[in-house]
Amino acid sequence: MIKARTVILSEKQKTKKTKAAKKPEPQSHRFEAEVARLLQLMVHSVYSETEVFLRELISNAADACDKLRYAAVTKPELIASDSELKIRIVIDSANKTLVIEDNGIGMSKDELITNLGTIAHSGTLAFMEKADKAKDIGLIGQFGIGFYSAFMVADKVEVISAAAGTGDVNVWTSDGSGTYTVETAEKGLVGDDFRGSRLILSLKEDAEKFLNTSEIKRIITAYSDHISFPIELAEIKDGEVSDYEKTNTGSALWTRPKSDISDEQYNEFFRSRGGVFGDPQLTIHYRAEGRHEYSVLLFVPKERPFDLFEPSRKSQISLYVRRIFISGDAEFLPGYLRFVRGVIDSEDMPLNISREMLQNNPIVASIRKAVTNRILSELKKLSDKKPEDFAAFWASFGQVFKEGLYEDHERRDQLLELAMFKTTKSEGELRSLKAYVQDLKENQTAIYYIAGEDAEQLKSSPQLEGFVSRDIEVLLLSDPVDSFWTTMVLGFDGKPFKSITQGEADLDAVKPIEDDSKDKDKPEEVDESATGILIAALKQTLADDVSDVRKSERLTKSPVCLVADAGGPDLALEKILAQQQEGADQGRARILEINTGHALIKKLAAQIKEHGISTDIEDSARLLFDQARIMDGETVSDPAAFASRLSSLMLKVL
Repeated sequence: MIKARTVILSEKQKTKKTKAAKKPEPQSHRFEAEVARLLQLMVHSVYSETEVFLRELISNAADACDKLRYAAVTKPELIASDSELKIRIVIDSANKTLVIEDNGIGMSKDELITNLGTIAHSGTLAFMEKADKAKDIGLIGQFGIGFYSAFMVADKVEVISAAAGTGDVNVWTSDGSGTYTVETAEKGLVGDDFRGSRLILSLKEDAEKFLNTSEIKRIITAYSDHISFPIELAEIKDGEVSDYEKTNTGSALWTRPKSDISDEQYNEFFRSRGGVFGDPQLTIHYRAEGRHEYSVLLFVPKERPFDLFEPSRKSQISLYVRRIFISGDAEFLPGYLRFVRGVIDSEDMPLNISREMLQNNPIVASIRKAVTNRILSELKKLSDKKPEDFAAFWASFGQVFKEGLYEDHERRDQLLELAMFKTTKSEGELRSLKAYVQDLKENQTAIYYIAGEDAEQLKSSPQLEGFVSRDIEVLLLSDPVDSFWTTMVLGFDGKPFKSITQGEADLDAVKPIEDDSKDKDKPEEVDESATGILIAALKQTLADDVSDVRKSERLTKSPVCLVADAGGPDLALEKILAQQQEGADQGRARILEINTGHALIKKLAAQIKEHGISTDIEDSARLLFDQARIMDGETVSDPAAFASRLSSLMLKVL
């Protein structure tokens, strides 16, 4: 039963009387609990993966060895008979048991009852509290529940233990149902020189995968490779124990000096932890000291991880606390850096930190900020010193990295310095914003861009014509996130971002390129009155489809194009938002711009001025509007009507 804290009444409460009658004193009661149910709830709420039971039991065994090593400083006789401390694991497939054994300090009968019979009692913590130099001992099992994780995989746990220096061997046994037994071991159960603890786990049917040697090795490599004592593995075959094989390296790679680690060791660690083939593009390894102490070993892959575009955008950073594995997906990095793989090992966090505590812990917040800044700093160095390598990085992760331009206001300027783009003048290569700004045309006051689904398709957009004729460079933004971050970013180096598919073009201040190959004679003048009549007719005919019709500054070759209103989203964002609305064909009505210098527009203007609005003019207006939509990469709203009008026009021409 779980002991409850007795309700203590003050003397004043006990002796208080009334004139009417003396009230009965409150009675104290113990909380009642079903221990088996409590044990299951506790174990399954703390651990999300069953395989961590092995990590916990190995950690307990390592603690037992550490305790003995500490005790032997003053009592060397405790370790004299067997000074080689180690942890051994034996797989017995025939009996479906897994044995974890150590030759550490062991436990007496009373300690078995106290340490294993009281949930959340930590023998390690009690040991540290008694030790004179507890702060110097790197013991890890301090919160007293790791042992019970064994019941996630075993329906019976047996602990045979002998305390160092006593020779007394006792057996603790439980099936996790709320009771346990402790008895003196029968003679011959273990050898006369037995010291330490042997855990025998009778595995459940759904846990028989832990009888697989490769699975045990994988878990040790993932969770316990850093344990300083040898972890040896053997199997029982035909009643005989095989040779023991050491399965851990005995040191955490991230705790070693960089000078002691080869590139191949880094690469091998990355491949084993990263879930990505090949070698890393960038390795970041350092130790932070000061207010918070922690070690960092992170990798930027060359290739995209398979889960890069998972909606959850989970981080793949493993968190350790003093070399003890805590979580494999700790959120130490913002979502736009989710491609980074590696380890962060804190010296300051509590070992029993939960997922909820990770989200609100001030140490985590401080480390998250520092590590994120360090990654961006290292990427900037890569950009400056190895631009080709950085271009390869951007080709793989630029689409994800740009999410930070939308989300991370604090670091937006840093991210913009790193951002790379294809442009109308880059010939398929990537250009930085710094390079773009350095090449601004005289009187150019903005960074121009066009967003869409395909960079090559964007190059043929009619909205580009006026900019190309003035040799103005335009960013070609073809990732979905581009339509969102451009609405959040004010500008770069004092120059605002401006979509060329939105609002007025404002190109008058920039001189067009002089072209000697063209006829330099003065172009034919436009009949302004005829143009005005045409615009009025187009507005009337297309009133339900466009918000306005106006003369264009941006068109030089095409007769028409569509642009968005200056006060709303640009064309690309408009399309994305429309797709989110079920059944929506398009967003708000656009503006139809006409090229008054184009031969087709001139002819239509002259015809309507002379003959007025006719069926032919209305059909031409509809065809112009559909043409603008097609050039913008959209489908026409009424394909049958479009085909009919086109056929009629062809009959008149042929």
